[in-house]
Amino acid sequence: MLGIDINDTAIRLVELGHSPAGFSVKGYVTQGLPAGVVVDGAFLDLDGIGQALHTALLMLQTRVRRAAVAVSGPSVITRLIELEAGLTDEAMLAMVEREAEQYIPYPLDDMAIDFQVQGRSVQKAERVEVLLAACLKEHVEAREAVLTMAGLIPAVVDVEAFALARASSQDFASFTPCNRVDGAQWAVDGQGMGVACGLALRSFA
Repeated sequence: MLGIDINDTAIRLVELGHSPAGFSVKGYVTQGLPAGVVVDGAFLDLDGIGQALHTALLMLQTRVRRAAVAVSGPSVITRLIELEAGLTDEAMLAMVEREAEQYIPYPLDDMAIDFQVQGRSVQKAERVEVLLAACLKEHVEAREAVLTMAGLIPAVVDVEAFALARASSQDFASFTPCNRVDGAQWAVDGQGMGVACGLALRSFA
């Protein structure tokens, strides 16, 4: 799965591999974006972003079509909450949405809401800690549309901060460059690929 970081200034793509020896970099590309097409995480010119992503894919020369992308900006809201342990997924989602009303300054119908159980509560054994993530649906749909325009399959829409946290546990310099990757250049560029790498790592979760 490709990791695709689309921010205000550029698109960064990375394709990773994995073996018992560790991670490898199969390819990566940075493609600049014109000013104003992405502002504070909001996609303002879907056609322009889609064309830039298509160009980046041609440069990457990959057959992989599944992709992970991230949302960012002021409409992204994350909270760690506590709920009763043992709830079904349906019951937990209902409780998460009820809790979300306290933190989200938008109508819930306009939001994409997801959650992940982190583990037992440190304070109360009968409860679990749940990570709530919410974002305006229009931002999720814009990213899915751009990927589709470029001929990709939107497999994951993550939160940028989560992708960065996932990437921070890795030493990019230790990733083995494949034949078509300039190892010296990757050593320079790798740290700037944090979000894209964090997204690509979802392939191996």
